[in-house]
Amino acid sequence: MKKLFTALAFTVIVAPVWAAMQTVTLSVPGMTCAACPFTVKAALSKVEGVNKTSVSYEKLEAVVTFDDSKTSVQKLTQATTNAGYLSSVKK
Repeated sequence: MKKLFTALAFTVIVAPVWAAMQTVTLSVPGMTCAACPFTVKAALSKVEGVNKTSVSYEKLEAVVTFDDSKTSVQKLTQATTNAGYLSSVKK
C-alpha cells in the first residue's frame, strides 16, 4: 500500500512537468472578410488551455499557443469548425 501511495504521489508531482506550451499554425481558408478573424479568435480563445491567439486575415491563418495537457490541435480545429471556419494544421 505504501508503494502505491508513493507512486501516486510521484505521478501527481511530476505530471505538470510533462505538460508543455505548444504553438501551432492553423490554415483557415474560409475567412472571406476582415471581420472573420474576430470570430475565429473568439472561438479559439474559448478553448480551455489556449494561452494566446493571433489570427491574420491576410495570411488566412491562426497562430495558437496552448497548454497541451488541457487541449489538443484536434480541439482547436473543432472550435473553428463549430464557428463556421474549417481549419487544418498549416504545413
